Amino acid sequence: MTTDNASETTASEIRLSILGMRCAGCVSAVEGALSAVPGVTAVSVNFADHSAQVKGNADPDNLKQAVKEVGFDAAIMEGFEDPVDQEQQELQRYRKLMNKAAVAAGFGVLLMLLEHFEWLPEIGSPTGQWFWPEVALITLAIMAYSGWHFYSGAYKSLMLRQANMDTLIALGTGSAWIYSCIVIDYYAVLPSLAKHAYFEAAVVILAFINLGNALETLARGKTSTAIRQLIGLQPRTARVVRNGEELDIAIEDVGLGETIRVRPGEKIPVDGVLIEGHSNVDESMLTGEPLPIEKVVGAEVVAGTMNQTGSFLFTATRIGRDTALAQIIKSVRQAQSSKPEIARLADKISSVFVPAVVLISVLTFLIWFVFGPEPSLGYAFVTSMTVLVIACPCALGLATPISVMVAVGRAAQSGILIRKGEALQSAGKLTCLILDKTGTVTEGKPTVSTIEALADYDEDTILKFAASIESGSEHPLAASVLAAAEQKQIKLEKVTQFAAVAGHGVTALINNQAVVFGNKALMDEQGIKFTRYNNKLEKLSALGQTPVLLAIDHKIVGVIAVSDPIKKDSASAVKALKDLGIRIIMVTGDNQITAHAIAKQAGIDEVRAQVLPQDKAAVVKALQQAGEIVGMVGDGINDAPALAQADVGFAIGTGTDVAIESADVVILQGSLLKVPEAIALSKATVINIKQNLIGAFFYNTISIPVAAGLLYPLFGVLLNPMIAGLAMALSSVTVVTNANRLRWAKLL
Repeated sequence: MTTDNASETTASEIRLSILGMRCAGCVSAVEGALSAVPGVTAVSVNFADHSAQVKGNADPDNLKQAVKEVGFDAAIMEGFEDPVDQEQQELQRYRKLMNKAAVAAGFGVLLMLLEHFEWLPEIGSPTGQWFWPEVALITLAIMAYSGWHFYSGAYKSLMLRQANMDTLIALGTGSAWIYSCIVIDYYAVLPSLAKHAYFEAAVVILAFINLGNALETLARGKTSTAIRQLIGLQPRTARVVRNGEELDIAIEDVGLGETIRVRPGEKIPVDGVLIEGHSNVDESMLTGEPLPIEKVVGAEVVAGTMNQTGSFLFTATRIGRDTALAQIIKSVRQAQSSKPEIARLADKISSVFVPAVVLISVLTFLIWFVFGPEPSLGYAFVTSMTVLVIACPCALGLATPISVMVAVGRAAQSGILIRKGEALQSAGKLTCLILDKTGTVTEGKPTVSTIEALADYDEDTILKFAASIESGSEHPLAASVLAAAEQKQIKLEKVTQFAAVAGHGVTALINNQAVVFGNKALMDEQGIKFTRYNNKLEKLSALGQTPVLLAIDHKIVGVIAVSDPIKKDSASAVKALKDLGIRIIMVTGDNQITAHAIAKQAGIDEVRAQVLPQDKAAVVKALQQAGEIVGMVGDGINDAPALAQADVGFAIGTGTDVAIESADVVILQGSLLKVPEAIALSKATVINIKQNLIGAFFYNTISIPVAAGLLYPLFGVLLNPMIAGLAMALSSVTVVTNANRLRWAKLL
């Protein structure tokens, strides 16, 4: 990467990979360290994928140093990471943790079995005097191998006057080893019931925690499937045409304006426009649209999509980080890293959780030591150690980010680009949804829907005169009339004395005949009688069509009606939104008759017509002031103010229109049916996050008192520290597994 590019990155956003985070407390430490770096304006740390998004104008080396100073390692993540490399790294991390778990479990379980069958020498016996110190040394070596990352993390936190999950694990297992060594050295003076070593507990606890982390790593890897699939779409090479030769070069070396060849079965390397050839392109991974899209000369192609049939040449218009694919990946990552409002509660609790647990552990020790039965020291030690081990807040830290990651990835695979994590929470609360008409409810491409010939003319002649006179017009209706003539291969006539009448139509001479093509106002102005056709014109308008009159030599000879048909799934989308209990309002700048006609076809009951684009935001604001939680669906350009004003803005776009800054959600394939899907996903995600948070809170609320010995006075039951370690590990796995259910949640 060049220095210029690096500075450009520094000035906007840097993504860091953070190594060593193991709980919500770690997230707070990293966020605090990065926020304190000069030039940083915003920081978002994602515990679920161990990354950080840093915005501002900061030196990358200063960012890495800040992270290291609080006990973690950091690396700058540039461009597209190879998904194969990422999977290999995850697999290596999983295997490393499993090896640590296996070593600790092997020795711990062996000790437990030997003790169970009473095959171990008594600690104070002649054999025990040399045997148990050997066990202590072996245990210490295993603790160093299987738990060094916990102990080093706890030490670094202590130096920074902080506490995290590592603190609890280090205190719990370390005190078990130290207590056991004290038993060996002072065996003769201790009460008989306190003469028990907990070496097996120390290593088995580490085994369970490493096992839980390994399973969490495996499950967490599945949450990034969407990102890895998107990154995997980016080909590594491109075939460019230079000086008449076709060369295969690295994707990083492709420049703007390059001519690129794509053959059947190949992925398109960068964004561009077809200049030669014809093909069908599969854009399903980007847009969720299953059917291939036909591409002809002049059509746009998008990086990462798959060419299916023909070979073609195209000119590169966007490369590197500017491609649609790069923008999608960036937006998905930003959304996955952002924190919905519901996450703030967990953050606040996590920030004080570990110190509170240490305090509870100390109080538990004191209560058992002072008031507990003999051996009070043994009971005090076991209960305080169990509290430390079972209370690790991993599940609490994972509860929100893991659900957000899965949901945003699931949405991306369906052609729904969630740009802000807050939208996941807000979309499910919408009570009112405003729909723009053109391009949202309708196709946005006016077409000739009716040609009616009058007098002695036929339809083709009417279309020929209309297309000929419109060939010199820039009016939007002209394109649809010309397209209809081109489709029928009608040859146009020569036009002279062309004149456009603003807002009314056009006039000209064709074959020395005076031709007028326009609305009723133009006919009035030209003195042409048309009142006998008023009923016909009103019927066409009632159908949502815009009628245009054609007159030759001051006589009406035909009517051409142009309409913007509703999308094939608009009616079903409106029904789905109504089924979700959402009030639907269509807001458009079109006239009342046409607006109501389109609304009726789509099943929309409320219409606000003749609203200028700049006034749509005022409509949104008025509804919000009336107590509605408002969503806005528009094309993201002329509806930008309304999209920004809305509680949730949905931009209808294509695969290349993904950087609409005013929208919270971008519908890539342009289907309105994706809006109720996004809302349903929002509801499912919020429920999933609540399940995770309630589960994590419930686990800690119940487990800590039980670990402290609450059940002992009633039932004589104490929780084994090893069982506590297993329960703590499985709580994290449970949260991750529950979040992954969103990948298969039914949305509609």
